[in-house]
Formats: sequence, structure tokens, C-alpha cells
Amino acid sequence: MHPKQKGLKFKQKRTGKMKLRALIFMFFISGIISAQVSFDAKVSKRKLGINERLRVDFTMNKDGDDFEPPSFENFTVVGGPSQSINNSWINGVRSFSKTYSYFLAPKKRGVFSIGQATIEIEGETYKTLTLEIIVSAAIDKPKDPNDPNYVASEKIHLVAEVSNLNPYLNEAITVVHKLYIAPGIGVRNSREIDKPRYSDFWSQNIDVNGLGAQQGTYKGEDYLYVILRKTVLYPQKSGKLNIEPLSLDVTVEVPSNRRDVFGRSFMSTVNRRVSAGNRAINVKPLPEKGKPESFSGAVGTFDFSLTTNKKALKASEAFEVKLEVVGKGNLKLFKLPELVLPSALEVYEPEHNEKVTTLISGMRGKISDTYTVVANDPGSYPVPSVTFSYFDVKTKRYKSLESERLVISVDPRPNANSEAENKVTNLLSENNIKPNLKLFRSFKTNTRFTPLQSEPFFKSLLFWVLLFGPFLFIPVLLFVVKNRTIKALDVSGNKIRQTNRLSRKYLIDAKKSLGQKQKFYNALERALHNYLKSKLRIETSEFNKEKIDELLTKKKVESTTLEGFISILTACELARYTPLTSLDMQNDYDKTVQVINALDKQLK
Repeated sequence: MHPKQKGLKFKQKRTGKMKLRALIFMFFISGIISAQVSFDAKVSKRKLGINERLRVDFTMNKDGDDFEPPSFENFTVVGGPSQSINNSWINGVRSFSKTYSYFLAPKKRGVFSIGQATIEIEGETYKTLTLEIIVSAAIDKPKDPNDPNYVASEKIHLVAEVSNLNPYLNEAITVVHKLYIAPGIGVRNSREIDKPRYSDFWSQNIDVNGLGAQQGTYKGEDYLYVILRKTVLYPQKSGKLNIEPLSLDVTVEVPSNRRDVFGRSFMSTVNRRVSAGNRAINVKPLPEKGKPESFSGAVGTFDFSLTTNKKALKASEAFEVKLEVVGKGNLKLFKLPELVLPSALEVYEPEHNEKVTTLISGMRGKISDTYTVVANDPGSYPVPSVTFSYFDVKTKRYKSLESERLVISVDPRPNANSEAENKVTNLLSENNIKPNLKLFRSFKTNTRFTPLQSEPFFKSLLFWVLLFGPFLFIPVLLFVVKNRTIKALDVSGNKIRQTNRLSRKYLIDAKKSLGQKQKFYNALERALHNYLKSKLRIETSEFNKEKIDELLTKKKVESTTLEGFISILTACELARYTPLTSLDMQNDYDKTVQVINALDKQLK
């Protein structure tokens, strides 16, 4: 073999060994590199304006589990997390990366930290480094008409329209939030990121039916607008108050410079954060000059009335007195005047009713307090006039309305026989029945029989009864007369007995009214009140749960019985606000009977 050929073969073998060694080395190095785990956090910028957004990427070179982002305190997450994976092979080397991306909007200016994110890879927990971000004041962005973000900022606006910037205390104002959109701009969706809190106002939202676009103008230019919110506010304190802004995150479609084959512009989609801004109002206090003593905070325009369902009734019957205010204003924010009646009348706590509708202009409707009154004794009882005062925002003056003075006439209650006769007479007259006495003239209803043999009257049983009977009857007669006199003079005792009868009567009325919630619980409450009046000798004005608890405890009433009595009273108070079934009413009735029976045994 030629020497040159031998040298060539040797060189080829040597070169092949070197390549093999290099390849083994590369695989070794790649194995070491691939064995190292990296988990990093990167931000799009370290310094930004409060009107800018920040992108944060968390990237790892190996897939893991239980990824936990930081809390992003002082930032609002406006986008993300979005996830991207890159997995490739280059020259036999595997390349893998996985990224979680977040888009943040700063809440305020300052120096803030983005905390550590964590992930578990192959049984080990890895954490990113803490990143420091500087948020400065809003910066002017370059006015590039081709920049979709700039176009969106110029063509979409959120505005809070306030009806009155100088209202009186408790005068209604309306706030309407409108989103103005320039022609050619589209809004795909919107999300509230910050809702206003009306801490110094009584507020109520008005339902917005649909989000239909309407024609309008903004700063003299034609726009479309959508009403997002309608709110009625009643300021609860005077002075300078702030109406907090509504903030939205809006997805906006903006036309770009690129066009399709038909010449139509392609739409670019951008996210835009818009805010209505703070609105300041100056709330005027109500004038002190001319303020009536009866004024309780009513502001608006109202009518006032006092009515009763009966002006003439029998003793122990009940009647109702209603105080009612009708009109437009802060109907839910003031109290009706109290009704003061003579002490001889038994007055129960009023039933409050509201029929109020809140419109964009404010509240309108009526409110009322209905008192149930029982007249136990005959006589004439005056219902004094009641004064209601309000502040009229139109005339800027106080007005006082006075109700009509009424007189209730209470007649003595007729006896049971006359009542029965009246019922029979009424029944006959209602059915147009006239008794025909001539029809029964031929029948003799009285017959006389005489014995065939009569006994002598002297020393007979009748003789001795007639002789000594008067002497035995006189003491009995004296005893009955004395007893009646004592009872007649015992005013307190008579009242207690009458109250006890009323208690039983109302308990019967409650049983008859099962299924009728209002009637049932009114009767049940009156039965309980009259029962306590008869047992504890207290007046209606003294009725409250604390007083009842104190008195029954002194009487050594068992705790279970006391709790049962209080719970029934509470059920009667809450019944007007709670939906109840006939079964619930039956249970309350049974419980009342049990409690009264238990009290009868324990109250000596």
C-alpha cells in the first residue's frame, strides 16, 4: 500500500473518533443543561404612568404543578392569566418553555412590589424574585392617529350626569352613567371594575331595560351613547360631598389602516379602562328660620289625612285610626307624627304600611300608620287633630298640614236578650218573613186539670213553705244585693274581669281567622295583651318586652313559659313582614293556648 494512502486512512480514523467524542460531549452537556430548572418573572417595564398598563410573564423551562401567582396588591388584573407553551427539538436538543402572562393596571401612584410566584416541579418548590415597580403620574401618550389605543382613548368616554349640583338636605338627585361611543367605533363587552359607594347618601338603583344605543352629542360632536346606570340619591348630610366614580374595563374595536379585498378596514381590538371621575356637589342645610316643632325631616310635596273606620260604636268594640301621607319626596326617610288619644281608650302599636315607588325623579307613593283602638267604657271621646310638617323644595318654605278633629261616640253594650231578639228580628226581616198569628188561633196551648179528690191546704207542704219561706229568702236576698254592690264598687275588679273576657274573645277571633295573616296575628296580639292586663294589672302603655320579662320573673314564672310568651309576641310583631302558611298560624295558636294554660297555673 502506498504510504500516502496509509496516512489518509489514519487521518480519517482519527477524525471519526474526534467527532464521536464531540457528539458524546454535546449530549452530556445538553443533559446537564436540561437537568437545570429555571423559573423567572419578567415585566414589560419597571416604570410606568398610572394611565398605562404592565405585562408580567412567569416563565419556566419544565412543566410543573400548582402554579400560584402573587396577590398583585396595588394593581388591578385587567387581563389574564393567558398561557403559552413552546416545545421544540433543534439538532436533537429539546427546548421547552411555559409562560403565564398577566396584564395589570396600577391603582395609585407610588413604589410597589410584585411578590413571588411559586410552582412545584419534580417534587421541588421554586419561587420567582420580587420585582419593584415605580408608578408615576399619568403621562401623555404620543398622539398617533394610527395607534388603536390612542384612537380608543379619544373616541370612547364614560360620563356621570348629575341632575342637581346644589340640592337641599334630603332632596332627591339623580345620577345617570352614560358611555359615549364615536361613530365607527365598536364595543364588544364591558366589565365594572370599581363601583361607586354612596356612603353619605340614601341610594337606590333604577333598573335599566336593555342597553340600546341612542343618538346624542358629546362636546358638540355626534356620538352614540348607552345608559349603564341610573341611581337616585338623597344626601344625608350637608356640605361638600363627593359622588364616587364608576370605572369600566371595555373591549373596543378600532378600525386599522389595513383593508380587505373589498376595501373595508380591518378592526383592531384593544382593552380600554374608562372612568366617570369624581363629581362634587354642595348640599345646602334646611333653614332653621320657620322650622315647625312638628317637623321630622320630610322634604318634598305631600298631602296629609287622619281617618277612622267608625265614629259610633258599642262598648268593648274596636275601631281604627289611620294617619296617612301621600305625595312625592323622601317618604322612607321620616316618621309620621304620633297619635295621642284619651287614656280611657286602649291603643295598640300602629301597623306601618308603605306603598312607595322609586322613579328616576325620586320616591312617590304613600305611607301610613294604622292604630287599633278599643273603647271599653261608654261616652264621647275626642280624637285631637294631628299636625304634619314638611319642607317644600319648590317654594323653599316649611308647610304644616293639620288633620280634622274627630269625636268617637261609644254607647253602652246591650244585654244578651235584646241582642238575641235583635238577631231574630233582623233574620226575619232579611228573609222577608212575617209571622201569621191567625193561623194558630184554633189551637189551645193552655189546659187546666183539677184532681178528683183535693187535699186540705192547712198544714200541707205548700202551707209551710209559704209561711216560713219569706224568713229564709230575706238573708239570701241581702247577700246577693251586698255582693252586687261590692262588685259594682270594685271598678278595678270589673275592669280585670272585662279584660279577661276580651282576652277569651280575641282568642276565639284568632281561631276563626286562621289563614288570614293580618287578622289572625292582630287578634292573637290583643288576646295576649288583655290576658296580661287581667293577670298583672298593667296598662297598655306599659307594654314592652322588657317590662313583661321583669313582671313575669317577679311572679316566678318558669323560664320556658316566659320564653314562649315572648316568642309569640315577637312572632306577632314580625308577622306583617314574614310570609307564613296556615300551618305556621295553627302552630302559633296552639303554642299560645299552651302558654296561657301554663301561666294560669303559675300566676296565683
